[in-house]
Amino acid sequence: MSDHIRISPAAATVTVTAGGEKLGQSANALELREGGAVPVLYVPRADIDMSRLEKTTRSSRCPWKGEASYYSIRTLSGVLENAVWSYETPINGVDAIAGHLAFYPDKVTVTKG
Repeated sequence: MSDHIRISPAAATVTVTAGGEKLGQSANALELREGGAVPVLYVPRADIDMSRLEKTTRSSRCPWKGEASYYSIRTLSGVLENAVWSYETPINGVDAIAGHLAFYPDKVTVTKG
Protein backbone atom coordinates (compact mmCIF):
# COMPACT_ATOMS: atom_id res chain seq x y z
CA MET A 1 0.00 0.00 0.00
CA SER A 2 1.18 3.47 -0.72
CA ASP A 3 2.43 5.37 2.32
CA HIS A 4 -0.14 8.08 1.70
CA ILE A 5 -3.16 5.73 2.10
CA ARG A 6 -4.37 4.72 5.56
CA ILE A 7 -7.42 2.55 6.25
CA SER A 8 -8.96 2.24 9.70
CA PRO A 9 -12.33 1.30 11.21
CA ALA A 10 -14.79 4.22 11.26
CA ALA A 11 -15.12 5.60 14.77
CA ALA A 12 -18.92 5.35 14.85
CA THR A 13 -21.94 3.75 13.23
CA VAL A 14 -22.52 5.10 9.71
CA THR A 15 -25.93 5.79 8.15
CA VAL A 16 -26.34 6.17 4.37
CA THR A 17 -29.31 8.05 2.86
CA ALA A 18 -30.10 9.06 -0.71
CA GLY A 19 -33.07 11.09 -1.90
CA GLY A 20 -34.27 11.21 1.71
CA GLU A 21 -34.38 7.39 1.90
CA LYS A 22 -32.22 5.24 4.15
CA LEU A 23 -30.05 2.82 2.15
CA GLY A 24 -28.35 1.25 5.12
CA GLN A 25 -26.51 1.51 8.39
CA SER A 26 -23.21 -0.03 9.45
CA ALA A 27 -21.03 -0.43 12.50
CA ASN A 28 -18.36 -1.94 10.22
CA ALA A 29 -17.50 0.94 7.88
CA LEU A 30 -13.90 1.79 7.07
CA GLU A 31 -12.34 5.23 6.78
CA LEU A 32 -9.79 5.66 4.01
CA ARG A 33 -7.40 8.60 4.22
CA GLU A 34 -5.41 9.38 1.09
CA GLY A 35 -2.82 12.13 1.24
CA GLY A 36 -4.41 15.44 2.15
CA ALA A 37 -7.81 14.54 0.66
CA VAL A 38 -11.01 14.46 2.71
CA PRO A 39 -11.42 10.99 4.32
CA VAL A 40 -13.80 8.63 2.50
CA LEU A 41 -16.07 6.15 4.28
CA TYR A 42 -16.36 2.69 2.73
CA VAL A 43 -19.46 0.77 3.83
CA PRO A 44 -19.76 -3.04 3.55
CA ARG A 45 -22.17 -4.11 0.80
CA ALA A 46 -23.88 -6.41 3.30
CA ASP A 47 -25.07 -3.31 5.19
CA ILE A 48 -26.55 -1.53 2.14
CA ASP A 49 -29.82 -2.30 0.33
CA MET A 50 -28.16 -3.50 -2.88
CA SER A 51 -31.56 -3.96 -4.57
CA ARG A 52 -31.61 -0.14 -4.94
CA LEU A 53 -28.25 -0.02 -6.76
CA GLU A 54 -27.68 -0.66 -10.46
CA LYS A 55 -24.18 -1.25 -11.81
CA THR A 56 -23.29 1.11 -14.65
CA THR A 57 -20.75 0.85 -17.46
CA ARG A 58 -18.56 3.58 -15.95
CA SER A 59 -15.16 2.63 -14.57
CA SER A 60 -12.00 4.43 -13.53
CA ARG A 61 -8.52 3.47 -12.42
CA CYS A 62 -6.53 4.70 -9.43
CA PRO A 63 -2.82 3.79 -9.34
CA TRP A 64 -3.04 3.20 -5.57
CA LYS A 65 -6.37 1.36 -5.31
CA GLY A 66 -7.05 -0.27 -8.69
CA GLU A 67 -10.10 -0.25 -10.94
CA ALA A 68 -13.35 1.20 -9.63
CA SER A 69 -16.85 0.15 -10.69
CA TYR A 70 -19.81 2.53 -10.40
CA TYR A 71 -23.46 2.19 -9.41
CA SER A 72 -26.53 4.38 -9.73
CA ILE A 73 -29.16 4.53 -6.98
CA ARG A 74 -32.92 4.28 -7.57
CA THR A 75 -34.88 6.50 -5.18
CA LEU A 76 -38.53 7.55 -5.08
CA SER A 77 -37.49 10.94 -6.46
CA GLY A 78 -35.41 9.54 -9.35
CA VAL A 79 -32.12 7.91 -10.26
CA LEU A 80 -28.83 9.22 -8.90
CA GLU A 81 -26.42 8.37 -11.71
CA ASN A 82 -22.99 6.98 -10.80
CA ALA A 83 -23.44 7.98 -7.16
CA VAL A 84 -21.50 5.01 -5.75
CA TRP A 85 -18.11 3.48 -6.45
CA SER A 86 -16.43 0.27 -5.39
CA TYR A 87 -13.01 -1.31 -5.79
CA GLU A 88 -14.19 -4.88 -6.23
CA THR A 89 -10.66 -6.27 -6.58
CA PRO A 90 -8.41 -3.59 -5.11
CA ILE A 91 -4.63 -3.61 -5.34
CA ASN A 92 -2.74 -5.50 -2.63
CA GLY A 93 -2.33 -3.38 0.46
CA VAL A 94 -5.78 -1.82 0.23
CA ASP A 95 -7.69 -5.13 0.06
CA ALA A 96 -9.65 -4.13 3.18
CA ILE A 97 -11.96 -2.03 0.96
CA ALA A 98 -12.97 -5.03 -1.20
CA GLY A 99 -16.69 -5.68 -0.74
CA HIS A 100 -17.27 -2.07 0.34
CA LEU A 101 -19.00 0.92 -1.28
CA ALA A 102 -18.16 4.61 -1.22
CA PHE A 103 -20.59 7.42 -2.00
CA TYR A 104 -20.31 10.81 -3.70
CA PRO A 105 -21.16 13.41 -1.02
CA ASP A 106 -23.01 15.64 -3.50
CA LYS A 107 -25.46 12.80 -4.22
CA VAL A 108 -25.59 10.70 -1.03
CA THR A 109 -25.52 11.60 2.65
CA VAL A 110 -23.25 9.53 4.88
CA THR A 111 -23.40 10.41 8.56
CA LYS A 112 -21.47 9.09 11.55
CA GLY A 113 -23.02 8.66 14.96
